[in-house]
Amino acid sequence: MIELVLGGARSGKSRHAAQRAAAGALPVTLIATGEALDDEMRTRIARHRAERDPRWKTIEAPLDLPRQLIVHARAGNCVIVDCLTLWLANRLLAVPDDAGDAAGEAAADELIAALKRCGGHVILVSNEVGLGLVPETPLGRSFRDAQGRLNQAIAAIAQRVVFVAAGLPLVLKG
Repeated sequence: MIELVLGGARSGKSRHAAQRAAAGALPVTLIATGEALDDEMRTRIARHRAERDPRWKTIEAPLDLPRQLIVHARAGNCVIVDCLTLWLANRLLAVPDDAGDAAGEAAADELIAALKRCGGHVILVSNEVGLGLVPETPLGRSFRDAQGRLNQAIAAIAQRVVFVAAGLPLVLKG
């Protein structure tokens, strides 16, 4: 089962994904895509680790998410990916600025292909970035567009899609 949990910043989407995983009887692997490159991210990551069930296995995959999903998302397991937004940003920042649109499409295609090979319960956390202001820079607009397309592609293959706002889940599909 593929489940997509969408929401804005601090909407409660990661907490909702963790609650969904904890409610099941499957062992849980969390694939984290963030990197502790500055003090603010180190603080965020430390807070997420403190809130996480200590029995869960954690894999760090800032760029290599599709391969990690194929390895860990199999029958009898639950995998949480937190989050697709950071993963896509990492992928786009790893290529030249003028390759943004093509790189975003390639990343999305690679991820969708990997998800189609997965078993078990996969819970993907992602930001809904299209509800805010139009980004000022070309890179920002390219990222917003790529994230929107990625969210749509995953929602199309997911069995369950939930939008979280103010900590409240709204089931959109499933």
